[in-house]
Amino acid sequence: MTTIRSLITIIAISLVFVGCNKGLVYSHYSPVSLAGWDKDSAVVFDFAITDTSKTYDLILHIRHTERYSYQNMWLFVTTEPQPADTIEFYLADERGRWLGNGQGSLFDMPVFYEENKHFADTGSYVISVQHGMRNEQLVGISDIGLEIVQHGEE
Repeated sequence: MTTIRSLITIIAISLVFVGCNKGLVYSHYSPVSLAGWDKDSAVVFDFAITDTSKTYDLILHIRHTERYSYQNMWLFVTTEPQPADTIEFYLADERGRWLGNGQGSLFDMPVFYEENKHFADTGSYVISVQHGMRNEQLVGISDIGLEIVQHGEE
């Protein structure tokens, strides 16, 4: 009986993960130096779009530790050949509690960069991300990620 319950639990968890990844076109995390994220260092994502009839959500993920010493973050995000966008978001609330998802001392904050984006052409695209904080070395950031999720037909 316990084996059957375990098997059902494993199947249910697998279905949840498969359902959560529906429409996922691209997902990649790039680690940042343990010494700190250098102001001049860009995290670059290279991905392909094969269907221009759909729209996409572009979601940045910021993984950080408790060593990150600010409530917010500024990023410069460039989708070539367009000029850079400047975005600000919060990693902690007004009381200093971390937002997003946390495991131990590592937190993951998803940030919607663009919603319902339409790509005019198929092919390869490049997005680069640099921090826009005053520090030359931004300590406490462990990874920067990008997810691209495809919507149904428009």
